Amino acid sequence: MNFLKSALTGSVVFAALASAAMAAEDTIKVGVLHSLSGTMAISETTLKDTMLMLIDQQNAKGGLLGKQLEAVVVDPASDWPLFAEKARELLTVHDVDVIFGNWTSVSRKSVLPVIEELNGLLFYPVQYEGEESSKNVFYTGAAPNQQAIPATDYFLEELEVEKFALLGTDYVYPRTTNNILESYLKQKGIADSDIFVNYTPFGHSDWSKIVADVVALGADGKKVGVISTINGDANIGFYKELAAAGVSADDIPVIAFSVGEEELTGLDTSNLVGHLAAWNYFQSAESDMNTEFVETWKATMGEERVTNDPMEAHYIGFNMWVNAATAAGSTEVDTVRAAMYGQEYPNLTGGLAVMLPNHHLAKPVLIGEIQEDGQFDIISQTAEVPGDAWTDFLPESALLKSDWKDLGCGMYNIETKTCVQTLSNY
Repeated sequence: MNFLKSALTGSVVFAALASAAMAAEDTIKVGVLHSLSGTMAISETTLKDTMLMLIDQQNAKGGLLGKQLEAVVVDPASDWPLFAEKARELLTVHDVDVIFGNWTSVSRKSVLPVIEELNGLLFYPVQYEGEESSKNVFYTGAAPNQQAIPATDYFLEELEVEKFALLGTDYVYPRTTNNILESYLKQKGIADSDIFVNYTPFGHSDWSKIVADVVALGADGKKVGVISTINGDANIGFYKELAAAGVSADDIPVIAFSVGEEELTGLDTSNLVGHLAAWNYFQSAESDMNTEFVETWKATMGEERVTNDPMEAHYIGFNMWVNAATAAGSTEVDTVRAAMYGQEYPNLTGGLAVMLPNHHLAKPVLIGEIQEDGQFDIISQTAEVPGDAWTDFLPESALLKSDWKDLGCGMYNIETKTCVQTLSNY
């Protein structure tokens, strides 16, 4: 009798496990790889929430390829090596079909060997330094020619800035971006002595000396501007110190590449009015699609929640992935990749995003001015600019071209007509 009872119990357990396994097979798993704790949580938690909203919306439409989408959320906790571990977990333990994630370039660099080894697919939604091309990554944020270079041009041409303070967090994105900008500024005739470069650790809080050094840069009467690649919650201390020092946007304008609406919610914006940011999207963009997106976001997450540029990048990337998988009839990575080239999807500023063979988007460049309510007044907007994987302003990169569609190469030397295998930054 006990044997029979035990056998029946075992059968029930086995049936339950089999049912769970079948249920798992009936979903398409989407990995969400964003820091929900640590210094980058201020920026990345919103991107996790964005992905959950997009997945819920797609499921309400009937899912994808006859299956529901299942979000698999992990927290790499602003710990760069942990990003690699969590990416491996998503691909090997959870068997996700795609990953949307990362913010900092150091976290992306950590993940890159894992997804290339396991042939995963990553959609990376944040502006970055370029100088990279992987067949396993679609870069839906801005390359330098879609943010850093146009922002510098705005300082030079519109604000007539003569001296530049390049302030960044100490990791690959600010260092490579500033390396590009130093070269670009010198080509524009800016003297080496008129460029001040400084790096600080993640979470840096004591900005008094650095702000004093920036102020001193203009002692000769030349116009000084700050180009900021400061990331995460260090921005809070930086802008507070600017205000404490009595530095206004009229005195020394700051244009930031990592400060958007979400970061401003943690700041007293009354002292920041007039400072700038360069992105490809702002919540204040006037288009019917953006109005609908903002309304849906606030209805889902709360009236106090704001939208920002990396959210739009996830919005575009996710919908392109859905459309590519639908066209391919599969979520298999190689099949989806082939279907991604030429994918088009409306952006939230009224234009059309296009996926290029170099795995970058064509995107407009927007300059926004901080308002007292924490929103941005869009004071400059370009037409769509195709993203460059390799900058024209570093000699070793100017010869490189990325074309995964026709050339099957991310580092094609246009002079030697060969596919390069390694580069120092790659």
